[in-house]
Amino acid sequence: MQCPNCSCKDIGKIGINQYYCWNCFIELSIVNGMLSLHQVEEDGSLTSLDDLFEDQDLSINADAQ
Repeated sequence: MQCPNCSCKDIGKIGINQYYCWNCFIELSIVNGMLSLHQVEEDGSLTSLDDLFEDQDLSINADAQ
């Protein structure tokens, strides 16, 4: 898997269908075959980054997981 934000492959698994990019510090979740990206705020809340990407950038191929 490669981060759609920074293209880094330094991705860690933090839960079922949940990942974390150690390069740009965003949380990635897989929902219905699509990535959902969130920035982790200082207070621990999540801010969606999905509106910054095109749908094809957030699509997951079965072989990419």
